[in-house]
Amino acid sequence: MDIPAMRANFAKAAAAGDEAPLYFYSHLFLSHPETRSMFPVSMAHQRDRLFAALGEVVSRVDDLDSLVPILQQLGRDHRKFGALPAHYPAVGASLLATLEHFDEDWNDHLAQTWAAAYKVVATVMIDAAEEAADQPPWWEAEVVAHERRTVDVAVLRLRPEPALDYLPGDSISLETQARPRLWRYYSPANAPRPDGTIEIHVKAHDGGPVSGALVRQVGVGDVLRLGPPIGHLAFDAESDRDLLLVAGGTGLAPVKAVVDQIARNGPARRVDLFVGARVEEQLYDRPELSRLEREHGWLTVTFAVSDDKESELEHGDIGDVVQRHGPWRSRDAYVVGPAAMVDDTVARLSGQGLPRERIRTEVFAPSRPGPSVDGEVTE
Repeated sequence: MDIPAMRANFAKAAAAGDEAPLYFYSHLFLSHPETRSMFPVSMAHQRDRLFAALGEVVSRVDDLDSLVPILQQLGRDHRKFGALPAHYPAVGASLLATLEHFDEDWNDHLAQTWAAAYKVVATVMIDAAEEAADQPPWWEAEVVAHERRTVDVAVLRLRPEPALDYLPGDSISLETQARPRLWRYYSPANAPRPDGTIEIHVKAHDGGPVSGALVRQVGVGDVLRLGPPIGHLAFDAESDRDLLLVAGGTGLAPVKAVVDQIARNGPARRVDLFVGARVEEQLYDRPELSRLEREHGWLTVTFAVSDDKESELEHGDIGDVVQRHGPWRSRDAYVVGPAAMVDDTVARLSGQGLPRERIRTEVFAPSRPGPSVDGEVTE
């Protein structure tokens, strides 16, 4: 495969903005109308995700060790859409038609390169889906608790049937019938429990159709659908190093799951959790975290606010507060939250001598490309 040529060609399509995904979906639905039912009625929140996901694949196409596990997850995950092996050639044909349409230098060499690359992608995804055939394509999950913590944040407890296995740091896609065929990814805020329940933290975002529905419309007794877990923030359960956990906003969820994992399964270690917000009222899980700190002598929780002069909590950006409590050179670190907060914290930790390979990160944002061509991670 001519990878430089692929990337140059893809850049031309991406530069067309909304026109490229609009062309792709128009071509797909006109040539294979049976695929339309796999997508939401409104495509307004859908079109740009295709090229975001394709960009991720193209960026990794020369690193198969990294790409193949992602494609395998996608193959398993796409079963929830009703994706069948027969759908993959249709998507491939529309992809090549789109790439050709936006590149006046398109030629047979590019066509053969993209066809070969897509064949690899499709084969890996199809094989992974077939290997998961004994697992449900999705799980139905009853909402057994729904608590509004702030105007725009809710904590939901779900009970999936059958039980859903996952690891701390994984993300799980979710669909509500209030917004059919719009799937969004959320990270459980707990390790697997004996009763099988899952806690998720949701912040309603402006223009976020699913997050708004989960916070304001969904209630106890409603049934959601959950997709298979996707590995995002991989918790290293084999390490016995002490931990530094840093969270902003609902980025708290996966690091809280790490705390729960240690509390339930060990091994015993020192854990320092820093939770940042702009103002004190946004620290929506403060009572629960304070309870965990009281119950576990190995856990220290520090709250910080950046824009609340009246608060008696520590002041400053969370990365600055973490740095003041350091150094942290001996720790494994997990940093989750908005992109600017993650970048700042990582830079400060690295500057203090913590090796970058021991810092695991995940960006939580109102809208970010998910791990699928049809998904978006909105936490």
